[in-house]
Amino acid sequence: MKVLLINGSRREKGCTYTALREVAAALEKNGIETVMMHIGKRALNGEIDMLVHEAAEVMKDCDGLVVGSPVYYASPSGEVLAFLDRFFWSHKKILEFKPGAAIVSARRAGTSASLDVLNKYFTIVQMPLVSSRYWNMVHGNTPDEVVQDEEGMLVMRALGNNMAWLLKSIEAGRSAGVSLPEQEPSRSTNFIRRNSVG
Repeated sequence: MKVLLINGSRREKGCTYTALREVAAALEKNGIETVMMHIGKRALNGEIDMLVHEAAEVMKDCDGLVVGSPVYYASPSGEVLAFLDRFFWSHKKILEFKPGAAIVSARRAGTSASLDVLNKYFTIVQMPLVSSRYWNMVHGNTPDEVVQDEEGMLVMRALGNNMAWLLKSIEAGRSAGVSLPEQEPSRSTNFIRRNSVG
């Protein structure tokens, strides 16, 4: 089994990476392979379509997804949002029913709002959402400060352990003959009601 971890920070080895690395270490300790992909600077330089294609190729062979972002202006980074908009719109079929989780890194605040934004990507394509022992966030202004956030690091490890447990549970169910839920044809509706004339 394998999990793709997306680093949406402009800094390749910054605070977000430090948190993602802790999640990856817990996954690997449980026998789950990990692949880390840094999109920050490339997304900023207009390589969204190329990044989405590369991520999709990796994701085809992965069983889970973790998305990490720094908090900018009480929201995830613009780079990760642009990437996820395109990735989830164009590749939902390779994401469906694979567990997903978001992690955020902040100096101080905006973490809950950012998690709310990121978690909505998973839930719109039927990805089971993986939780931890607290909200999936770390605090610090530098990677060293993030490491000092003992509770945040514990949350990252618990997240990795929980994702490994869920992946193994899904595999056990599949081996026992449990199939995916039956899918109804899609329906798109809106909330505009036409008033009758006359």
